[in-house]
Amino acid sequence: MGAQQKVVKSDQEWRADLEPQAYAVLRQAATERPFTGEYTDTTAPGVYACRACGAELFTSQTKFHSHCGWPSFYAPGDQDNVTLHVDDALGMERTEVRCASCGSHLGHLFAGEGYQTPTDQRYCINSVALRLEPAPHPGAAAAALAGQPDLAGSAD
Repeated sequence: MGAQQKVVKSDQEWRADLEPQAYAVLRQAATERPFTGEYTDTTAPGVYACRACGAELFTSQTKFHSHCGWPSFYAPGDQDNVTLHVDDALGMERTEVRCASCGSHLGHLFAGEGYQTPTDQRYCINSVALRLEPAPHPGAAAAALAGQPDLAGSAD
């Protein structure tokens, strides 16, 4: 994946580009209500990109069910695509996760919770901060290489 190009917009531009809930989470560090997000239980293969700027952040391969109410990942797709910041806004120290490209708030990182993941970390990310870019149908790549249309899964 690699580090993404920096995205700089005025607050007015962010407000115009984002839906109100997405703006509140991404630009004002709000949190969506648990168990209400679009991707909380999604298992579809693909890449999770920043809803604000499109930078690739996480993959479905590192997503796991933590039953916390928000999508959980044990690692970003590329560590350079997220930045970590101390967040003591609620009177306790947490680690905030932001998009490295646009600085948008994504969620928080928790460690040592005992999840059976390779990193023992949980990137707890707001669904509204993400956009899932589905992986291409497995037959699409082979069909493209052969110069044929991808008819796998076609209802015709």
